[in-house]
Amino acid sequence: METKVKVEWSRQLRFRGTNAHGKSLVVDATDVDGYPAGVTPMELLLMALGGCTGIDIVTILKKQRQNLTRFAINLTGHRRPEPPRYYERIHIEYVLKGDNLDEKKVQRAIQLSEEKYCSVRAMLAEKARVTSFYRLEKRTES
Repeated sequence: METKVKVEWSRQLRFRGTNAHGKSLVVDATDVDGYPAGVTPMELLLMALGGCTGIDIVTILKKQRQNLTRFAINLTGHRRPEPPRYYERIHIEYVLKGDNLDEKKVQRAIQLSEEKYCSVRAMLAEKARVTSFYRLEKRTES
């Protein structure tokens, strides 16, 4: 299986990454005022981890016939102080809301993503200690 993307420099420290389907995003370190104009490469890595595990969990819960209505994944990365400044620790918080979610099924979906399916997590496993917890939000009645 092969994946191809193109990353082109536009100016200063700004690049545009484009996939084979023409979808793109801006990757940047800083703009002229010292603020990122796009997503930094290390933020993108955390987003990739969140997206990867999130896709797995939604897919698994759907197969388990769980009615998920809201799902957020909060990630916090702690980087080494010296170069290369990769993530040494990453913490993931899963926040799920749905109609009568079965907590055991939620736990199983998270476990399967983390231990078997999420390719991004597998890539990071050698360098970063990844921890996680989940929280089920109760549905509020209107």
